[in-house]
Amino acid sequence: MSRVSVFPRRYYAGLRQFLADAAWLFRHRAQLRQARVMLSPAFRERLMLAVTAVNRCRYCSFAHTRMALAAGVSNAEIAQILDLAFSDCPPDEAPALAYAQHWAETDAAPDPAARERLLCEYGVIRAEAIEAVLRMIRVGNLLGNTFDYLLFRLSGGRFGLTDDDRRLV
Repeated sequence: MSRVSVFPRRYYAGLRQFLADAAWLFRHRAQLRQARVMLSPAFRERLMLAVTAVNRCRYCSFAHTRMALAAGVSNAEIAQILDLAFSDCPPDEAPALAYAQHWAETDAAPDPAARERLLCEYGVIRAEAIEAVLRMIRVGNLLGNTFDYLLFRLSGGRFGLTDDDRRLV
């Protein structure tokens, strides 16, 4: 088996990026608390799985699959979300899930028009709660991927990759 020379997932490339994300979470604690009140556990897990599907953090995928199951999300729906298909999700959550995918694909810098659609669909307070969930899972995803990146670098590319990573590069 040939070694992969490039790590194929997004990770924290430096401490400054992580500290900026951590500071955002600290400054927006009220929105994080609001998300627990305004968004059902199943909705939060769907959002987290959508972001995780883009960032491909194996640790978050495992943990949030279990939490989604505990929140009543079916195995079939989880599999679809991890494939970035939202057709079996509740229709009122589909716009947020599509936004979550876009948000993650743009590295937390969504198109202003996409954000405006989120605000129109859910209102300011609920949209901010959704974005707080997205930011929280991004931090988890990037921390997990950063750990895998360190394994990858320290092992000369032997560890830290998934089979999917090897297929993609």
